[in-house]
Amino acid sequence: MKIDLQKVLPADIEKRSFEIITEELGERNIPEELAPIVKRVIHTSADFDYYDNMKFSEGVVHKISKALRNGACIVTDTQMAKSGINKRFLETLGGEVFCFISDEDVAKAAKENGTTRATAAMDKAARLDRPVIFAIGNAPTALVRIYELFSEGKLKPEAVIGVPVGFVNVVESKNLILSSDMPHIVAAGRKGGSNVAAAICNAILYMMRDGKL
Repeated sequence: MKIDLQKVLPADIEKRSFEIITEELGERNIPEELAPIVKRVIHTSADFDYYDNMKFSEGVVHKISKALRNGACIVTDTQMAKSGINKRFLETLGGEVFCFISDEDVAKAAKENGTTRATAAMDKAARLDRPVIFAIGNAPTALVRIYELFSEGKLKPEAVIGVPVGFVNVVESKNLILSSDMPHIVAAGRKGGSNVAAAICNAILYMMRDGKL
């Protein structure tokens, strides 16, 4: 069987991918500051549904970039999301990425309190003495705990990127964030993932690096 493959140099694959995404989006309108985020999420997922289900609170992208310039850290709920975030530029801003999900004290607290490790990890994140941006791509219980801590006045995140994937309490946890006053980027519905959380962070970091934010 003959296959007609495009001849694309390795260095040009990402560029060509984004050209295809732009072409297939066609005339669909995306605000200029949001387009790189939506396109990078589509790039990492090959799923154009994200054009419709990405929800942004007013001014959230600029709020995140300002927080990062002021040394905010990013807290993820998985090592995969942490690994996927481009830390090189983040470190030049004085920031870093934390994931507490595998910490011994988190596992112990979860067992003692009868909660998930994601819940206990958010409790630990709330004790950080610095501005925090959450990037949640896996655990709806992490979003629920963030909402609870915020409602109790124990946590005031700079922003919440809420994109867990799945079927159990995923939509409900996202709706909590959407209903709150916390600055947020949420993938409404069941879709999401650690790769999507990392892609959103990277899109913002790249815009900052390139002088677009």
